[in-house]
Amino acid sequence: MTCIVNCLPLNEEERQRFILAAGDVRQEFVVDGSSREGMNWKASIPENLRESASAIIGNVPIEQIRDCTSLEWLQTFSAGVDAYLKEGVLAPGVKVSSASGAYGLAVSEHLFAMMMALMKNLPSYRDLQREHQWSPLGRVQSPDGATVLVLGTGDIGAHFARLCKACGAHTVGVRRDAGKQVEGIDEMHAFEELDTLLGAADVIALALPSTPETRHIIDESRLRLMKSDAMVINAGRGDAIDCDALAAALHEQRISSAGLDVTDPEPLPAEHPLWNESRCLITPHVAGGTHLKQTADRIIDIALENVRRYVRGEDLLNRMR
Repeated sequence: MTCIVNCLPLNEEERQRFILAAGDVRQEFVVDGSSREGMNWKASIPENLRESASAIIGNVPIEQIRDCTSLEWLQTFSAGVDAYLKEGVLAPGVKVSSASGAYGLAVSEHLFAMMMALMKNLPSYRDLQREHQWSPLGRVQSPDGATVLVLGTGDIGAHFARLCKACGAHTVGVRRDAGKQVEGIDEMHAFEELDTLLGAADVIALALPSTPETRHIIDESRLRLMKSDAMVINAGRGDAIDCDALAAALHEQRISSAGLDVTDPEPLPAEHPLWNESRCLITPHVAGGTHLKQTADRIIDIALENVRRYVRGEDLLNRMR
């Protein structure tokens, strides 16, 4: 018997919408809506539902997934689904769809806020405030007229580029398919052109997934290609930047500043030199999650539409497998 196990933290009105979307298909709600306020939603399948679960909404533990022998479809809370695509996790034929598109607003605004804070020396002024010092720190920067290089122009990168462009920046995108145009990107290039592009960029923003090709794509050699007043910011995956090399570049003033919501390793070890770099702004991987109401609403909307499609046998949004 078909059974959708819904792990979304829904209020009563939202549950009714999912019930209507599922029609005659049985649906079990297993998470209390009071957990909605947490940044990272939790999902778990009760043992008595694992054998009958044909569809699951939520990032459930891998060991529980293996017990769901009737599973046909998994809808995640997250944009990334890598853990579920590994060999042996899901049976052949199980469909996987993601919440891609839900996080672009929150993460891009976090990237933009880090960029502006660093351009205006705000982290350093906060340091001076703690010491009760009234000391101007000199020149600042502006996105107006700046060249912003965006590595990864999916949902997050495209949102960020539009924010920068609205402030007068010239936006340059880098993606695998350079022939695909993206709103907010003035010019698009392939990854093979990256070394040439780095030297002209005032801001290098990363919104990349974690793949063998993107690991340490910003390394010692590429940091040396950047201008001395360049800024590097990252809210994609931490391993896109060699953090040891970044710390050295900041310490030697070979680049101006860095903003990191993600690091490699993560959490950043207490002894890592990046903690002591005054021109490095670090946040603990909080750009995503569901702190922003619009993110939670969008995750729910995507899942709701896919429930409608699932019961009708239609193509799913954001299908990853």
